[in-house]
Amino acid sequence: MQPLSSQAAWPTTFSFNYTRLIIVNTQECLHEQILPWSFFRFIDGQVYDGVVKGKEKAQQQYTEAVSRGQSAGLVSSVGRTLEEFKTSVTVAAHKKVTFELTYEELLKRRLGKYVLQIHARPMQPVKDFKVWLLLASIPENNAGAWVYFYPTEEQQKTCDSCGEEGMNGDLVVVYDVNRNPSLGDIKKSRGYFVHHFAPSSLVSIPKNVVFVIDQSGSMHGRKMKQTRIALLHILNDLAEEDHFGLITFDSSIVHWKRELVQANEQNLESAKKFASNIHERGSTDINKAVLEGVHMLNAHPREDSASILILLTDGDPTSGVTNLEQIQSNVRMAIAEKFPLYCLGFGFDVNFDFLEKMSLQNNGVARRIYEDSDADLQLKGFYEEVATPLLTDVTMTYNGATNLTQTNFSQYYNGSEIVVAGQITDNRHNMMMFSDTNAIVESNGTESDSHIQRVWAYLTVKQLLEKELVLSGSEKENAKKQALELSLKYSFVTPLTSMVVTKPQGENTDVLHKPKEGETPEEFRPNAAGGQAFSGRRSHGGFPGKLTRKQHKGE
Repeated sequence: MQPLSSQAAWPTTFSFNYTRLIIVNTQECLHEQILPWSFFRFIDGQVYDGVVKGKEKAQQQYTEAVSRGQSAGLVSSVGRTLEEFKTSVTVAAHKKVTFELTYEELLKRRLGKYVLQIHARPMQPVKDFKVWLLLASIPENNAGAWVYFYPTEEQQKTCDSCGEEGMNGDLVVVYDVNRNPSLGDIKKSRGYFVHHFAPSSLVSIPKNVVFVIDQSGSMHGRKMKQTRIALLHILNDLAEEDHFGLITFDSSIVHWKRELVQANEQNLESAKKFASNIHERGSTDINKAVLEGVHMLNAHPREDSASILILLTDGDPTSGVTNLEQIQSNVRMAIAEKFPLYCLGFGFDVNFDFLEKMSLQNNGVARRIYEDSDADLQLKGFYEEVATPLLTDVTMTYNGATNLTQTNFSQYYNGSEIVVAGQITDNRHNMMMFSDTNAIVESNGTESDSHIQRVWAYLTVKQLLEKELVLSGSEKENAKKQALELSLKYSFVTPLTSMVVTKPQGENTDVLHKPKEGETPEEFRPNAAGGQAFSGRRSHGGFPGKLTRKQHKGE
């Protein structure tokens, strides 16, 4: 099997016998790699396809359809990320409408596995709730597996995390693929290629890591308790050849030690005592704390090692330098591209845009830690992803290719994966080269569909949106323009676009009553988890599960 992406379709039927218009709004928290790309409905025996338009134009078309009393649907991205989408469905009086939303997901390899996570949160027991998954090889060689999930109405109310409102969890499928023993796997299709690079036989690199922990007053209660628990787990996982430091901060800074030390038994025990006694207090001086972490790493150079700075905070800066752009500029100048900064934002009200921009400016990523019972596991899980660096300063160089996605990576970690896509300018070149390892890999497959091209388009759009976040002036507008053009061309729902499906004007709408100007339509609005971001909860017991596998020769 090749780890390119997954595709899923969700058919949903709404039937209302009222004489008034009904509006259903749902908010789905997906993954950062998901792009809805098909949305259509069945009504009166006809199929109406959704169309991706600029966000304002799509909203206008949907609003006009609602004002005419017609059935309509709208899928839009919430916020700046690609992980949360809002679906608005309007059902006309005396109508039964089936909407089907199809999305693609570029699965991201973490800790040596791909995780396909399907949110099962219909907010009510569903008579016919079925999920079936096919994990298939590309190209087809009869290798693969089916996964079936068919809970009854009663089981939807009686499972471990269920209630009268039905399921409130996730179906999680974890898998990995058989890999080419070389340093990569390249697929080509219609003038495009995608390269998956995930070597695992490399020797790990010792790391220098500084943890910068927010202990301001807003971290009180469960946040602080879970942070302490996570730190104790993380300290247990440090290798003896690693060097580390701990900083806590509110309006002032507290050092465990003023310089990095080796992760030997004595130092780890001392660090655990320090972590166990972290308590919330005061305001938040992010600027001073992060710059101190940078200073500690800069003062501790080690050859053949990888340096990492990890910030955990739950709020905006309220002490010291509070201008967000000034903080970002200070941190960027201090780090000077020497190592990555990873920002972990704790809770729903954290200024995630600020953390994301600061991470992207420093070759890192930002991750939201959801305030839930498993927050300590989320923190530990993130650390495990970056715990074992294998390569630093990786540059991917390709012959006969153009319009490449990101090719420079500050670090590569064990269990992860580097994915690069691009357009092929010369099909005679079947070779690629890593400048960091001086290794050459031959292209080993050609696909016949547009799948590879869509992977390239998705990665390009995602990276353009990230650039737009950190650029300014004409460069910022140009990146935004390119992202919009590709989103429209490939029918991607992004922060710049929405997908709308309406009945063409002129067709009979059979409306008995439509809202008058200024009148609020009757609404049904799911609440609780239906309108919240992913909380990390899982569905466990009480469900029938079935996994079958198709066998093929030689397996």
